[in-house]
Amino acid sequence: MRLEFHCHTHYSSDGLISPRKLVDVCRRKGIDRIVVTDHNTIAGALAAYQLDPQRVIVGEEILTQSGELLAAFVQEEIPSGLPALETISILREQAAFISVSHPFDTHRKGHWKVPALLEIIPLVDAIEVFNSRCIFPSFNHKARAFAQEHGILGTVGSDAHAAREVGQATHLLADFSDAASLKSALVTGKEDVRLSGFWVHFYSRYAKWVKNRRKANQARQE
Repeated sequence: MRLEFHCHTHYSSDGLISPRKLVDVCRRKGIDRIVVTDHNTIAGALAAYQLDPQRVIVGEEILTQSGELLAAFVQEEIPSGLPALETISILREQAAFISVSHPFDTHRKGHWKVPALLEIIPLVDAIEVFNSRCIFPSFNHKARAFAQEHGILGTVGSDAHAAREVGQATHLLADFSDAASLKSALVTGKEDVRLSGFWVHFYSRYAKWVKNRRKANQARQE
């Protein structure tokens, strides 16, 4: 089956896709499972899950004090800003699958410094070795080399914030039903990956601009 592990809905501050649109796009593109990973919320993932529970996995991209974590099979929303070890502990209590978002992409707020990353590596399931939104391929190359050096699994994802991006980086792997079986499936899975290009970041800027305008208009009306 084809798995998209990292994508966003309009519940992320920089996302444009409604949960319904995301589900429709996945059906059209032949994406069998999708982990919805909005920034610091599971609201969009829950909305998408209600539309298609066989396809959607509830996830969250969580900003910790050290960098961003990417989680699947999340049961309860985790707030941003906690120490990384505390966030991982909470996710483990929920039996979630834990990856590390674009660890070496220094153009992102959520990138990781090597000492902090080394501290959590024994406690997570994978790191993201390919992210379609990385402007420079070297960021992905460094992540993949790090994963191989430390013997940890890799995840890939489009990091889609708009419909055109969905499916740019997917896994082809055996069926799975929880964090443990996903981890096993990734061992023998294959990747189908493409970079999206720098222009996709304008989607995120546009989304933020639209949402800020809406807030300003609401404030004036009040």
